Amino acid sequence: MSVAVETFGFFMSALGLLMLGLTLSNSYWRVSTVHGNVITTNTIFENLWYSCATDSLGVSNCWDFPSMLALSGYVQGCRALMITAILLGFLGLFLGMVGLRCTNVGNMDLSKKAKLLAIAGTLHILAGACGMVAISWYAVNITTDFFNPLYAGTKYELGPALYLGWSASLLSILGGICVFSTCCCSSKEEPATRAGLPYKPSTVVIPRATSDESDISFGKYGKNAYV
Repeated sequence: MSVAVETFGFFMSALGLLMLGLTLSNSYWRVSTVHGNVITTNTIFENLWYSCATDSLGVSNCWDFPSMLALSGYVQGCRALMITAILLGFLGLFLGMVGLRCTNVGNMDLSKKAKLLAIAGTLHILAGACGMVAISWYAVNITTDFFNPLYAGTKYELGPALYLGWSASLLSILGGICVFSTCCCSSKEEPATRAGLPYKPSTVVIPRATSDESDISFGKYGKNAYV
């Protein structure tokens, strides 16, 4: 059962990592809202790397952010957290492939595989946590500006990429928990090692026959019977 759980957790973590990559490259992290805006012919959508505008004819024009240092602090922080999440996810995925009990790499014993699975599960949990913090941090700034009556800039709503990122982070965390939990159930001793233990046969002590019976028979017939 634990083999099935760790395999399921591995594929769940891999799916979460794939979705994190799709979230990072998605253009719709935030989308301009028509609520309270006078001009509604243009739609602006942004992510961590560039901003795009779509006119009423459906033509989009995108431009990269000109300077990283000129960006808001939360955008720079979300960039760092998302990249860290993907790197941790890739490292956890590699260690998980080596540590799975259904794989055989270099005749590794089960105790070492259990340690690799524990590290892989921890990395996936950290990757999901980094992604969750980045997505939530970005969403908090959007909602803060949206509900601020004194904010004079363009107001945005939550884009589809944020919901994808929340789902990806949750999958990574759950997959990491499944992978990490199975390392406690792994056997500490390899079956081949147990089979190679020396065999100690049981010793049976056979009591020695005493000479009482011969003495009794000797006394029964007397000395003359043996002459």
